[in-house]
Amino acid sequence: MRRLYSALLALSMPLILLRLWWRGRREPGYRRDVAQRFGSYELPKAEKLVWVHAVSVGEVRAAAPLVRALQAALPDHRILMTCTTAAGRETLRQVYGDSVEASFVPYDLPSAVRHFLDYFRPRLGVIMETEVWPNLIGACAASGIPLVLANARMSEKSARGYARLSSLTRPAFAALTAVCAQSAADAERLRSLGAARVQVSGNLKFDAAPNSPQLSAGRAWREALGRPVLLLASTREGEEQLLLKEAGEVGTDTLIVVVPRHPQRFDEVSQFAQSRRTRNPVPAATDRVHLGDTMGEMAFYYAAADVAVIGGSFLPLGGQNLIESLAAGTPVILGPHMFNFSEATALALEAGAAIQASDPRAAMSSASELLRDERRRRVMAEAGKKFCEAHRGAAQRQLAVCLEVLGIKAQGRD
Repeated sequence: MRRLYSALLALSMPLILLRLWWRGRREPGYRRDVAQRFGSYELPKAEKLVWVHAVSVGEVRAAAPLVRALQAALPDHRILMTCTTAAGRETLRQVYGDSVEASFVPYDLPSAVRHFLDYFRPRLGVIMETEVWPNLIGACAASGIPLVLANARMSEKSARGYARLSSLTRPAFAALTAVCAQSAADAERLRSLGAARVQVSGNLKFDAAPNSPQLSAGRAWREALGRPVLLLASTREGEEQLLLKEAGEVGTDTLIVVVPRHPQRFDEVSQFAQSRRTRNPVPAATDRVHLGDTMGEMAFYYAAADVAVIGGSFLPLGGQNLIESLAAGTPVILGPHMFNFSEATALALEAGAAIQASDPRAAMSSASELLRDERRRRVMAEAGKKFCEAHRGAAQRQLAVCLEVLGIKAQGRD
């Protein structure tokens, strides 16, 4: 089955490259370092190297606690981080600077994967969340490179998709050296797909500390503004219209700040706004909608908001990370589609740190109620912070698995 998969992937390359070029019209980063996607590199080599793959922005940020822990535990190792998207590559630079090597991951072609592994020769590979590439995993197994699936999640929908291709995906899951699942439900689904050594290690997103200077700046911005702020965070295509259509549910004195999930949509979403952060850092008193068109400032936006509505959850897209908002002490309102964050959602609702709405109108109505109820906002904010604090520790648990795979004791040396 892998041979057929590889042949089909090779035949699809002209279309894949055409799409890469097309996406590069809006995001020039897709047209850079294309050779890396085929296993050709000019990056420095290291005698001891750990490779961490994080597909895009969310995974790059989620990996930070584990990457920092690996750097502290293995000071004589260099970290190579790969991603798939141009936005992910830019986020690597923002989050890690020069502390890691950064590259695009190769396409899952046998030759590209072989060149990648021969060039870097990692002692350990760590793949974040749900990236399962049959040829890449198979080549690691054949080369004796241990591979850990970290912070792994597996929704029911994704599990059904993998199960339909079990003759291809089951050997890949079985070849993983270890899997660190976010929850017991994720662990059970991963085992059913063929993963052998699976343990529940928690969610790394709880270990990501909010950026303190950004939190302070966001609070100062809101204080200077002098009116209620409602944040529509990490919205996806089509959601801005759905939510802003219900803006009448929210008081006219409220400023609605919209931060799209993907930067290539900033100009598109600007049609709904009277101002945008890169041009008008302080919106006018008459502005109703303000566009947050900057990258890497989510802590600022959450701190600047009285209430946050989490995007990706009002269309069947699986939701976006609610933990960032809770850690910043901002009450959260979620849409009905949070299946990519199902456990965190259930626990946050149980803790009283979040509200789940059935549709955009209900969400904006709940936001209006919260904006008028300062006491309830304080209670939810405190519940959110306690909730995040109670679930920290995933980074150290997943680090211990990585070190064990390398044959290193958590407090020892190789």
